[in-house]
Amino acid sequence: MVNTATPAYDERSLRDLLGQVSSGTRTIDDALEALRGLPYERIDGFACVDHHRELRCGSPEVIYCAGKSPEQVAAIAYALARRSPVLLGTRATKDHFTAAARAVPDLRYDDAARCIYLDGDARRRRAEGVVLLAAGTSDFPVAEEAARTLDFFGHAPKKIYDVGVAGLHRLLARLDELRSANVVIVVAGMEGALPSVVAGLISAPVIAVPTSVGYGASFGGLAALLGMLNSCASGVAVVNIDNGFGAARLAAAINGRITAGGSA
Repeated sequence: MVNTATPAYDERSLRDLLGQVSSGTRTIDDALEALRGLPYERIDGFACVDHHRELRCGSPEVIYCAGKSPEQVAAIAYALARRSPVLLGTRATKDHFTAAARAVPDLRYDDAARCIYLDGDARRRRAEGVVLLAAGTSDFPVAEEAARTLDFFGHAPKKIYDVGVAGLHRLLARLDELRSANVVIVVAGMEGALPSVVAGLISAPVIAVPTSVGYGASFGGLAALLGMLNSCASGVAVVNIDNGFGAARLAAAINGRITAGGSA
């Protein structure tokens, strides 16, 4: 079994550790051993796992599984799970999951999102405020990657799927939900028009995600990307093609500031 008693290196766990030393319930040597993995841990010459990232950047390291062997993903997942009760790996295959689950028995696989994940922190809360739109069912995998990533970063997105501009009445029927959002992620392929339409209807920032969905002239998502970059609506930020993870990380940062009482 994976030992998850070693704390994750976020502000909460570090305060707990220092408090234990201050109260005398933990020795200085124990604390030094717990902190030995800072700022990163070398793994067999192919990876440097960043255990310090959440303390430094506000969010933990995530495994990008594509291009890595199942054995490499398993080793990285094990290193992360030893120090944190939660982890996420994106663009994971079933082979990645099978190998990693042997090292991290409680690991799960989200087939729709193509992600491996561990969620062993019962204290974690999910903030509301993010709305996640997908233009069509073909955009579902990228949208689900964004949804799984948002959950990992502590946010509960409201999903509104299959509301593309080919049937605008479907989008307008959900306008009240859109206008209640702190930030909206819009996932769309083909000509990529949906983010411009959404941004023209609401005051919240819009994060546009072009997908590689469409016929030949869509050029694997390039047409949607260029259309989103040339949006006539203001307040639209654009991430790379199929980058549901990047959109979710940005949305989490915006929503986290707002729900914490700060400003976006």
